[in-house]
Amino acid sequence: MKDMQEDGYHFHVMRRAIDLIDEAGPSATLEDLAAAMDMSPAHFQRVFSRWAGVSPKRYQQYLTLGHAKALLEERFTTLETAHATGLSGGGRLHDLFLRWEAMSPGDYARGGDGLAILWGWFESPFGPALVMGTEKGICGIAFAAETTEAAAFEDLLGRWPRATFVEDPMTLRPWALKAFGVEEDGPLPLYLIGAPFQIKVWEALMRIPSGQVTTYSEIAKAVGHPKAVRAVGTAVGRNPISLLIPCHRALRKSGGLGGYHWGLPVKRAILAWESARRDAS
Repeated sequence: MKDMQEDGYHFHVMRRAIDLIDEAGPSATLEDLAAAMDMSPAHFQRVFSRWAGVSPKRYQQYLTLGHAKALLEERFTTLETAHATGLSGGGRLHDLFLRWEAMSPGDYARGGDGLAILWGWFESPFGPALVMGTEKGICGIAFAAETTEAAAFEDLLGRWPRATFVEDPMTLRPWALKAFGVEEDGPLPLYLIGAPFQIKVWEALMRIPSGQVTTYSEIAKAVGHPKAVRAVGTAVGRNPISLLIPCHRALRKSGGLGGYHWGLPVKRAILAWESARRDAS
């Protein structure tokens, strides 16, 4: 649990550093950033490298506006290829094995009536995270670094208006530790609660390998509706399980980031974090 708390603290430090990097651009030196954070250069370098896996200077390259375009050029993946190579439900994601099942359309139409959903707050590599789950697996992860905890909570609550919600972080804790990479043993179950079309889109997102990206139009093709790009974008935005269902890996054809339900700074940070750790491994 200590590692998860430290990661949450480090993200708040890194979030401020990211703002400084955005403001100063490539000219920001290690000394400049460290001074702005009231740290010595050596201490700031250690904290930053522990969180990002690379030095602040290297991470700056991942945060540039051109990084998304570079990802499309260098690490673009078609979902058909990902599926053919086995990067689907049994594929490795965030060093975890995910398994999932989906709620039936009839049960979803009832708005979660009769469903007990547990919830709890945890620190994550990207700030405070609200985790929700049923007896079948995690059904929701929301990030509150760019919103408020109250707004994130109300957002997920509104997805399943007839469900019963019970605060129980201790039961959810083992799944949260796996979700945020603190523990890696055993499968991590997900329970997808959504409309049939949304679930198809979310399953497609889970076929995008870590450190790679795809486009909304490719996702539309993969779910059999090549002209439904806008509907796909809406379904991506309604993904309730952030990070594990990696909606942050969906980009516009132009290389633009598009939207992100929990704030574009979080999306940029996740993409840069994944790229940095992939390159460092």
